[in-house]
Amino acid sequence: METKDLIKAISSDATARPRSLGALLLAAVAIASVIAAIVFSYLAGPRADFAAAAETWRFLIKFVVTLALVATSGALALTLARPGARLGMRVALLAVAPAILLGAISIELATIPSTEWATRLVGTNARVCLTLIPLIGLGPLGIFLAAMRQGAPTRPTLTGAACGLLAGGLAATLYAAHCFDDSPFFVATWYTLAIAMLTAVGALAGRYVLRW
Repeated sequence: METKDLIKAISSDATARPRSLGALLLAAVAIASVIAAIVFSYLAGPRADFAAAAETWRFLIKFVVTLALVATSGALALTLARPGARLGMRVALLAVAPAILLGAISIELATIPSTEWATRLVGTNARVCLTLIPLIGLGPLGIFLAAMRQGAPTRPTLTGAACGLLAGGLAATLYAAHCFDDSPFFVATWYTLAIAMLTAVGALAGRYVLRW
């Protein structure tokens, strides 16, 4: 059997059971969330003024951005698990989280004196952010890669990157509950770098774990 015929056969089998793949990914997200929550509770835990912070838009927007990333990267990963699926819309949806963050940055630029921009960007927890998000996300990344092996991804590196992006979004959501730096400047800089680290690890791992 030629490679193209093999891919078509696998694709037909994968599309014949989309609900099972979707259910599998949802189960993986649930398990990964529990693992991430345990690691987060052990390493950090929510900030002491969580209730008060939840009344401010800067604190809440962090969760809007990270959860949007979880949703869109999860949809992309599910699509990549099925060979031959078109990625156009799924990839475009990845712009949702950055668009929300850019809107928040615009508000910050308009309401905060320029003398404070650098201070808010650097924040006080940059190193903690770059450490905790990858640590919290490593377990979920492993879960997502294992789940993707039950599909038939034909682009292992890209699929691994999507898993890393999903794990990063999940880890960043939990870390946001601990982080005292709520400025969109900080989120756009350090959260992005931390998530990018997991994405790179996922891409590298996927290249070997998901190939067939």
